[in-house]
Amino acid sequence: MRIDRVYTRGGDKGETSLIGGDRVSKADPRLDCYGTIDELNAVIGLLVEALATSAAGPHLTPILRRVQQELFNLGCELATPDAEMRAKLPRVEQRHVDALERDIDAVNDELPKLKSFVLPGGGWASSYAHLARTVCRRAERLVVELGQAEDVGGDLPVQYLNRLSDALFVWGRWAALKDGKAETLWDSRNT
Repeated sequence: MRIDRVYTRGGDKGETSLIGGDRVSKADPRLDCYGTIDELNAVIGLLVEALATSAAGPHLTPILRRVQQELFNLGCELATPDAEMRAKLPRVEQRHVDALERDIDAVNDELPKLKSFVLPGGGWASSYAHLARTVCRRAERLVVELGQAEDVGGDLPVQYLNRLSDALFVWGRWAALKDGKAETLWDSRNT
């Protein structure tokens, strides 16, 4: 793939092309989906940068770089309404969901058991992981909504995002633990 020009002027009237050539409004639900996946990928980039100074960085950074590649594939998948064309593209597969589960399990047993909800915080890496988790949950909701109206390639896009949001939660907690940062738990009596 080669990109020679950054601007094409093709979207100046509020439309863009999906993979396959269909022109749609930039307000199309598909664009909300893959645009939010792109936003999630950018937040994960911030998380990777924060992990550069975190004790959790050596373990999590390669995982997150893999996840960024998988998210780009998912964005392409969601930008392709034609099922035949989508089948020829790199896609999120069951093996990616399974890998996330293994990645969660690899660190979850080290974490203290929860007795309440965790408030975002616990250092920069943990905070960015929580931010990524919330963007991931939004992406998941948007893909569910799109999947109720159109074909999104089956259940795997939603399963992947659901598992990734779980992973980001666990990784945020684990980064706080590794960095010696306290987690703040929700206290319903403190309102």
